[in-house]
Amino acid sequence: MPTYEYRCANCGKRFSVVESISKHEASRRKCPKCKSVKVSQVLSAFFAKTGKKS
Repeated sequence: MPTYEYRCANCGKRFSVVESISKHEASRRKCPKCKSVKVSQVLSAFFAKTGKKS
């Protein structure tokens, strides 16, 4: 499942959530620190694991 990263516009807290794509599209995030709904998704690095050696 994908990991989504967010940043709260109210308190500045960065947090991540692991959830399915369908759940991500259907829900609104709340900041775990201040409970504000003023959060925005931030771009983050990702990795992919393959079966072949490079």
